[in-house]
Amino acid sequence: SKRNNSCEWKRKKQWYQRRVRANELFSCGETIAIGASGGKDSTVLAHIMKTLNDRHNYGLNLVLLSIDEGISGYRDDSLETVKRNQIQYSLPLTILSYQELYGWTMDAIVKQIGMKNNCTFCGVFRRQALDRGAAMLKCDKIVTGHNADDIAETVIMNILRGDIARLGRCTSISTGSEGMISRCKPFKYTYEKEIVMYAHFKKLDYFTTECIYSPNAYRGHARTFLKDLEKIRPRAILDIIKSGEDMAIKEEVKMPVQRTCQNCGYISSSELCKACIMLDGLNKGKPELSIGKNNKRKKILKLTADKVNDDTGQLKENGHTRANLPNQNIQEMF
Repeated sequence: SKRNNSCEWKRKKQWYQRRVRANELFSCGETIAIGASGGKDSTVLAHIMKTLNDRHNYGLNLVLLSIDEGISGYRDDSLETVKRNQIQYSLPLTILSYQELYGWTMDAIVKQIGMKNNCTFCGVFRRQALDRGAAMLKCDKIVTGHNADDIAETVIMNILRGDIARLGRCTSISTGSEGMISRCKPFKYTYEKEIVMYAHFKKLDYFTTECIYSPNAYRGHARTFLKDLEKIRPRAILDIIKSGEDMAIKEEVKMPVQRTCQNCGYISSSELCKACIMLDGLNKGKPELSIGKNNKRKKILKLTADKVNDDTGQLKENGHTRANLPNQNIQEMF
């Protein structure tokens, strides 16, 4: 019934509020960037953050931050949804594009590399774009709509890849290195189906079309496996997240040392960050060199280092450069 639904969503909001307080995700007076894509997760996140901030006087300064990857027939339509959300929730909106930041759009990237590995390029560029946008807006934290299903999929992917470093931090509700903007995932323990139900019963305005390049994504295999596993064991998603949280790494295991990229100042485990390596590979017409193991990237690392301008620290090749934005170096933005 309508009354039961109302009680259920009230309990959900109370649970969310307790989760925020228990993990001390936010502090009064902070500026929070909500990663807004127009999809169900980010729309529900923006709705709940706005509602609870007004109702309980959290004292947060909320802003919407969207990234335009340059995917025709997908992102341009979803951004129209975000613009409507801006009006509905009375929140300021900032949109940054790959074209502005990197001199490339995803359509152009896919045209060069094909349908394989395009999600790898998009994921790397998008993560850095969110950080750059939040830094430009002088935000204290970034919140994203990653739900329990997403995190469980990431755990499985990192296990299959043998990526211990990412496996150790992918289940954290809040991540961030010293000097970098923290990133929070308030929906860590919220099932995807619960978010869909909330958006449906609250009649929220969100975009439902899947990215035209995602059918070939590696994540799709993890998602299929997870759904099959959930049929056998309904608690599988939360159990996998718990396993990721409890996983311990032996002290003698050598872990990557985090430092900053020599070119852009972004956090990296090597001399140049993944985004700079990928960008240079695209500009050189050899994007395949930027995908895979470290030993496969040694050639492009050397070639890239030779191309870094000593005066500006920018990569320059084939007319493509990093966007000429104020405080180009990531570290200088904080």
